[in-house]
Amino acid sequence: MKVLLLSVLIGFSCAAAAQYPAKPVRIVAPFAPGGLADVLARALGERLARSTGQPFIVENRPGAGGNVGADIVARAEPDGYTLLMSSAGILTINEFLYAQMPFDPATALQPVSVVAEMPMLLVVRTQLPAQNVAQFIEAAKREPGGLFFGSPGNGTTGHLGMELFMQATGIKLQHVPYKSAAEAVNAAMAGQTHAMFDNPPTVMAQIKAGTLRALGVAAKERLAQLPEVPTIAEGGVKDFEASSWFGLVAPGKTPRPVVNRLAEETARAVKDPEMQARFAQSGARLVGNTPDQFAAMVTTERARWEKIIRAAGIKAQ
Repeated sequence: MKVLLLSVLIGFSCAAAAQYPAKPVRIVAPFAPGGLADVLARALGERLARSTGQPFIVENRPGAGGNVGADIVARAEPDGYTLLMSSAGILTINEFLYAQMPFDPATALQPVSVVAEMPMLLVVRTQLPAQNVAQFIEAAKREPGGLFFGSPGNGTTGHLGMELFMQATGIKLQHVPYKSAAEAVNAAMAGQTHAMFDNPPTVMAQIKAGTLRALGVAAKERLAQLPEVPTIAEGGVKDFEASSWFGLVAPGKTPRPVVNRLAEETARAVKDPEMQARFAQSGARLVGNTPDQFAAMVTTERARWEKIIRAAGIKAQ
């Protein structure tokens, strides 16, 4: 018989579960402390601890675009005690960037539930005359290769979002990869680059402060936090969507009853009013979907990003 977590998750009685030790559940955040993966992991772990009576701890293991932390989870015992706060890159992008992967994301990791989804924003330095998507496209076409865009690095969602945008519009910008989203944002504000795609939590403060200008939202609908910013489709790029997300993931052979219960608990946690209020203003939408819905999304996005990466010849640095 498994110890407390599996007893609780599969539905054994609390009385029966209480006789087993409360072994902590580890959520690996595969990026540095303070980033969105870390913040989401800690907020979710806190609420899962409340609902299950099980201790949850967060362990930061950054490196190789998230592969270092993900590999720890891929190799862990599939008993529900080691989980991953995965980025979109780990499950849908990295395998096409790296010459060698330490694990197969399609089999070594099992989707549990998407925790947060964020449509990307096209933002520009305020000194750039373009006031909307159409004007930005016109400026780029007048000077092919003359505009520069920053990203947190080769193959990141910010990089691929702009590659997708260039493919959809026929424009050409020069890519400047940085070591982090913060560096890319600072470069745009300092005038070292002209534009970037990134998540609302990364650039919302700068948009509100007027140090960056948002031209479009890469989603079907406008963001409630930025109602004046049109979608990129409204700006003339038909059906353009690009998002980033973080989701809870388990080792590949974790029993399905445990995965299903974790998904149920995650959905309940992200619907908590405190949790909703905490992340609403950042532009992150808390999701809490099913393992099957998460897996279907991964399959669709893996195919899309593979096409973009191979067409642009992108490799991890």
